[in-house]
Amino acid sequence: MLSFFSWYILITLLGWITFPLTFRLFPALADRGYTAARAFGLLGWGYVFWLLASLGIAQNNIGGLLLGLLILVGLSAWAISNRRSQLFEFLKSNISLLLATEILFLAAFGIMAFIRANNPETFTAGGEKWMEVAFINAVLHSPTFPPHDPWLSGYAISYYHFGYVMAGMLALFTSTIASVAHNLMLSLIFALSAVGAYGILYNLLANYQVQITKNQSSVSIPRPSIGAPLLAPLFLLVVSNLEGFLHSLHHAGLFWQFNADGTATSRFWTWLDIVDLRTPPAQPLTLAPKEFFWWWRASRVIMDYDLQGNWTGDVISEFPAFSYLLGDLHPHVLAMPFMLLAVAVALNLFLGGWRGKINLYFGELQISREGFLVSALLLGGLAFLNTWDILPGAALIVFSYAVFRVRESGWGWERLEDVLLLGIPVLIAAYGLYLPFFVGFDSQAGGVLPSLMFPTRGAQLWVMWGTLFIPLFAFLIFLWRRRTPANWRAGTWTSLGLVLVLLALMLTFGFLALTLKPDLAQPLLASQGRDASQFIVDSMARRLSYIGSLLTLLAILIPTLSFLFSNHSSNDVVEAEESTAEPASLALPSIAFVLLLIALGVILILGPDFLYLRDNFSYRINTVFKFYFQAWELLSLAVAFGVAVMFSNLKKWSLGLYSALIGAVLLAGLAYPVFALPSKTDNFKASNPEQRTLDGAAYLANSMPDDYQAFQFMKNLEPGVVAEAVGGQYTEYARISTFTGMPTVLGWPGHEGQWRDYALQGTREQDIAALYSAPDWVTTQSIIDRYDIRYVVVGNLERNTYRVNEEKFKNFLKPIFQQGSITIYEVP
Repeated sequence: MLSFFSWYILITLLGWITFPLTFRLFPALADRGYTAARAFGLLGWGYVFWLLASLGIAQNNIGGLLLGLLILVGLSAWAISNRRSQLFEFLKSNISLLLATEILFLAAFGIMAFIRANNPETFTAGGEKWMEVAFINAVLHSPTFPPHDPWLSGYAISYYHFGYVMAGMLALFTSTIASVAHNLMLSLIFALSAVGAYGILYNLLANYQVQITKNQSSVSIPRPSIGAPLLAPLFLLVVSNLEGFLHSLHHAGLFWQFNADGTATSRFWTWLDIVDLRTPPAQPLTLAPKEFFWWWRASRVIMDYDLQGNWTGDVISEFPAFSYLLGDLHPHVLAMPFMLLAVAVALNLFLGGWRGKINLYFGELQISREGFLVSALLLGGLAFLNTWDILPGAALIVFSYAVFRVRESGWGWERLEDVLLLGIPVLIAAYGLYLPFFVGFDSQAGGVLPSLMFPTRGAQLWVMWGTLFIPLFAFLIFLWRRRTPANWRAGTWTSLGLVLVLLALMLTFGFLALTLKPDLAQPLLASQGRDASQFIVDSMARRLSYIGSLLTLLAILIPTLSFLFSNHSSNDVVEAEESTAEPASLALPSIAFVLLLIALGVILILGPDFLYLRDNFSYRINTVFKFYFQAWELLSLAVAFGVAVMFSNLKKWSLGLYSALIGAVLLAGLAYPVFALPSKTDNFKASNPEQRTLDGAAYLANSMPDDYQAFQFMKNLEPGVVAEAVGGQYTEYARISTFTGMPTVLGWPGHEGQWRDYALQGTREQDIAALYSAPDWVTTQSIIDRYDIRYVVVGNLERNTYRVNEEKFKNFLKPIFQQGSITIYEVP
């Protein structure tokens, strides 16, 4: 409890310290960046501290943290130097917004912390929690940056790890152990995302309200609502895909025919073809699913089969509600509030918040230096947090700038110049600002591959996206019914052109793979029993049979781009007020921005049906995972805006019909958290409230008590390399390095292979086996010297893995800890 309040106080003070800076930097937003202040402050403080520690100017200690905080205070003081009266006037005029933001943040932080306290365990199976705790501990125990790799001694972390640096900062400042910080950081990210989403919708609705009413001279502009923006965190963080709703129907026996011989059949569930749902439900039939781990299935609703009909394995289709329920502190989750910060930055730019000029050698940017620097700082931070996020983040900011220029100068080929003129320099600047990270980052991405065999089935696409697609279709129909001007020709041809470009790229990469990488292509063709031409023909035939997904996405993308490409004049709003027509979308910046969110979200969903990034998994598991998650972030904001606007505009029977529709969507979308939360938390430990804790390692005191005591002892030792048993991932191997932060010779080999070249592991696994089992001390000593090992651990895990010759350790090393089955030896 004390740790929770210390984190709350620290992050709240950080937000207040940063607000004068956001007040200056976000002039076009109605909230002046107040709802984004905590996230922006954490990014700024984290960047300054990380950079100073990476350059050797500061140490990774309290002094370094205070120096970074002092620099942030100085920047805020500079920002407010000639704006004090404006700032205080804003605070006095927006008390309701400030209170709503603070209440929402505390509620979200507290609720998620309570959920984590009811299932805090950092289990090895079904997640990445040991890796995450290991990284936080490594940050806490590295004197300078980059932090050492806890699972490969002698190397620094080669992974996008900015989020773990932030978690380590907060843990160090508040004296919180890593296994508690893991759960508190997840709760904090949830709260920052809730407030960030709330602020974006607040600013969008405020702009919409101003634009609609400003030309009605007899009507004063009302203050924006503080209730409607709650729709954004609801759709972003709580509403889920349809699998939870379907799982409930399945478990209740709906659409199953039970036969006299005890068997059951179902055409519907067989046709839907989702693992766990295509098999008969367990008895007794209940509405609430009871199977162990049933809630996991919601993150695996896309089924990919090769042309031989073989299932290729799980395709990850996570959404935020699942991610927070799972409890992994993985980069895609850690980056969420900062991806939302990118949306806020793009919106501020879109609304003209950074007017200015930067003269470049090859052109002139219509943006201030402040705006350019903030964009670069954020995009580089996104790459450091979760490298996958830099693509949608950069696209959103750059295209927001381009459409902002459209509102001033109209459509034309010059807008492509705007995209390049901002995009290239800002990405170069982002790279430069985070150069120490990029220099040491060893990505295992192996290029782009064509997704020839794997288009997503329409039915499964709707299971994943139905709760967002239905409100999106309703909103687009609403805009059409209101006679919103649209350039249907441009929207249609651009959408179809995009699909043709993706198709051409897919076929081109396939041809290149066949000619340049026959060692990659030929085994694939052989496994499918086809030559190249027949493979293409059959792949295209499958794509036609799965045409429902493409038609669905085009049905959203075509009207979205048509409204976005509409021409407009300065009189659009006035003319619309004098008629029943809606103003052109570009005359209503909030609607135009939301249309941009929708377009980017749909493209992110569409992309993995044609191309995917080659990595260690060699199929599209990760590309779908990352792109779908990013699409959920963007589309949920658009849905929340559309629902708020439609509820404020519809009347009588149409309002009633729409309310019933959204009610049905929420019923289906909330089924997952309603049923999954009690299942995952053991009914919130109602029978054992004393077991609630935020310490994710507390369970180890019972499951491996001797090792647990060893962790506590080693935390107070001088740092050094640890020798411990090496074994498979998602097991209890690497336990010492994980919970002490000391580097081990080799932790989970499979994970290290995802982060850097497998060759760098060399003979480490064999050497550790020899260290424990070699009969002679000469061999053992040479291995100790080779890896500069300081501590050797001998416990049950080592004895079960190797034939441990422990006598040699007793003879040549000093035992410094012994309890039960485990002994720790120190090399003199």
